[in-house]
Amino acid sequence: MYENGRIYMGLAGDKRVEMVLKMCNRHGLISGASGTGKTVTMKVMAESFSDAGVPVFMCDVKGDVAGICAPGQSTEDMEKRIDRFGLRETFTYREYPTTFWDIYQEGGHPIRVTVSEMGPELLSRILGLTDVQEGILHIVFRIADDKGLLLTDLKDLRVMLNYVSEHRSEYMMTYGNITPQSVAAILRALLPLEQQGGDLFFGEPALDIQDWIRTDAEGRGMINVLDSVKLVQNPTLYATFLLWLLSELFESLPESGDLDKPRLVFFFDEAHTLFRDVPKVLLQKIEQTVKLIRSRGVGVYFVTQSPSDIPDTVLAQLSNRVQHALRAYTPAELKAVRTAAQTFRANPEFKTEDAILELGVGEALTSFLDEEGVPTIVERTKIFCPQSSMAPPDPMFRSKAMLHDGMEKYDDYVDIESAYEVLTAEAVKAETAAEEEADRKIREKEEAVAEKQRLKEEEAAKKRLQKLEDEERRRQQKLEDQALRKKERQQEKAEADARRRADRIEAELLAVGASVLTRGLLGVLQNQSKK
Repeated sequence: MYENGRIYMGLAGDKRVEMVLKMCNRHGLISGASGTGKTVTMKVMAESFSDAGVPVFMCDVKGDVAGICAPGQSTEDMEKRIDRFGLRETFTYREYPTTFWDIYQEGGHPIRVTVSEMGPELLSRILGLTDVQEGILHIVFRIADDKGLLLTDLKDLRVMLNYVSEHRSEYMMTYGNITPQSVAAILRALLPLEQQGGDLFFGEPALDIQDWIRTDAEGRGMINVLDSVKLVQNPTLYATFLLWLLSELFESLPESGDLDKPRLVFFFDEAHTLFRDVPKVLLQKIEQTVKLIRSRGVGVYFVTQSPSDIPDTVLAQLSNRVQHALRAYTPAELKAVRTAAQTFRANPEFKTEDAILELGVGEALTSFLDEEGVPTIVERTKIFCPQSSMAPPDPMFRSKAMLHDGMEKYDDYVDIESAYEVLTAEAVKAETAAEEEADRKIREKEEAVAEKQRLKEEEAAKKRLQKLEDEERRRQQKLEDQALRKKERQQEKAEADARRRADRIEAELLAVGASVLTRGLLGVLQNQSKK
């Protein structure tokens, strides 16, 4: 419950235990074994922050946090607790302004982030890539930036990986070695991510962090509840998304210095998943983000079973502490209890280590920063009860909240022009050009064959014509030869006839001459004889 710049958390005996609102961006830790009341503490804080006008983000890993959208129910136990805390005059059962979100788009508005915004480093963690594969993913992102290609969803990343692999010879001298085997490994790693909801998580419209920093008409901070019942079953995606969210808050919010109240309070439930098997470079980024995000007015509260789940460098940044009971049945668990006890400023009235083991449900050891930023001594505190419902809400309350929260703009997926569309269009264009080139070559080949056939036929026709001409020439020559021989024969015949006539004439002339000569001789002889 919020009153006059302070959040009333509970009672330590008769003493009110309170958080100073302006110190709530110094981060905090809520820890304890399962079933000891961590969720109640988280809801009490969230309700109080909302009443103070501070927006809140919460993870609902069991389904009961969603009850914050509905008023609590009066029970005998609740009424006793109200009287015990002295709140009879001020306590009311009430609902709180709530916006529901769900990566799987079942229990709230969709949460989407683009592949580009997630970045290769966080994406590599989700995919479980090796250092070499992560290096190639960095190259792929760099090439996409240089080409002006947007990576919004997984199909963009998939087509970009294939593109880089196909054109690796063009990029290797500029960006480094790119092996088809590593690209294939990344593509294989995308398959389980898609099955775990990655195809729903990556895309547009991407989440605008400013939509979580809102108040309702009464000035109460909006409580943003991420339905994580299904999401937490994939702890890597869950942790990486929340880490991205912290990074996004840090990068998008301006430096603010010390404020009277936080801009936003962020509750990270099942926080141990964030630090499980985390690479050293990523752990350093988490440490830096947690350390610096305070200056953006954001308070981060890790919720986990034991303080030992949080690395010491991060634990040192968590100034507001709530420690619920821990159970110690093994040496390792006893060590965890001692570690948790040592993080508190000692109270001379009890031994912190023993108290951690003795705490009942709804009871915790608390230590918060005072107005000067100094941790108070640890107090054994009975935590105040929430005003909203402790049970999962009736579907009607959830539906009502979703109808009136103004976030329907995220409900419909928008497929913008990105790497997939651009590279697919280029591939289609290249394929079309290749087909046209192939068709051109086929046509040229067919034309060449046709031309060759035409020339062959033309040559054959010429040969036939030449043959005919030769045959005609030979026929004409034969005719001429025949005519010539006939003429020669005729001429020879004529000459023979002429010779025969001449011979006949000559013979006749000879005969006539002989006759004349004979007659002449006879006449001479006769004359002589007469003489």
